[in-house]
Amino acid sequence: MAKSSKDRDRRAVVEQMRRDQQRSERRRTIAVISACAVVGALIIGFAAVPLLQQRSRASQALTDVGVGAGSCQDVVKKKATGSQQHQDEGTTIDYPDSPPAFGPHYPVTAPFGRTFYTADDRPEVEYLVHNLEHGYNLLWYDETIAEDEDQLNAVKAIAAKFEGNGPTNKFIAVPWTAEDGKAFPAGMHVAMTHWSVGGDAAKPAQQGVWQYCKAPSGAAVSTFTKDYPYTDSPEPSAA
Repeated sequence: MAKSSKDRDRRAVVEQMRRDQQRSERRRTIAVISACAVVGALIIGFAAVPLLQQRSRASQALTDVGVGAGSCQDVVKKKATGSQQHQDEGTTIDYPDSPPAFGPHYPVTAPFGRTFYTADDRPEVEYLVHNLEHGYNLLWYDETIAEDEDQLNAVKAIAAKFEGNGPTNKFIAVPWTAEDGKAFPAGMHVAMTHWSVGGDAAKPAQQGVWQYCKAPSGAAVSTFTKDYPYTDSPEPSAA
């Protein structure tokens, strides 16, 4: 009887150990599953943030993107020259203004329909000046903007408002680098340019138009593009 009692005690101890081990394994399994769920949720959350930000920017009105128009200087103009003055592709053309709003240019334009470039893929300035002759408004951003993620995203959001091949979408945002020419006026990091036909239809007096801003301003872009539409250019009918 004593032996049988001892056997029962040993079996009880072994059974208790087995149950304890099972509970411990269940706790570890639950902990691992919970940790995986948390990590998965974080991964999904991080992946969703850019998409949500993109959707948020897309839903913004142009006038709400970036800073207010008060960050910009007054529009300046000067007599424009260079219409239909085509230079061979590959020729370096020195433009006196930073950035140019008119001047001699290559015989072909930068691609129509694309509205945003970085320093890695931007066409040469000489192509872009030809776009100006055809009624484009160009937004130039300097290296200060290029190195600031938030401000560069504002430029992208502004450019996205003009996507499409219609004539009213003649807009491109492009970088201006130290290799292109002198810096913008002190404290200014964005420039908008337009090649205006100026005057009246009978006596046109072409003008280059500039407006410099401290930071990207959708409100300023909205006003500038309305004041200087593609129709106000030497060759507005070019596709």
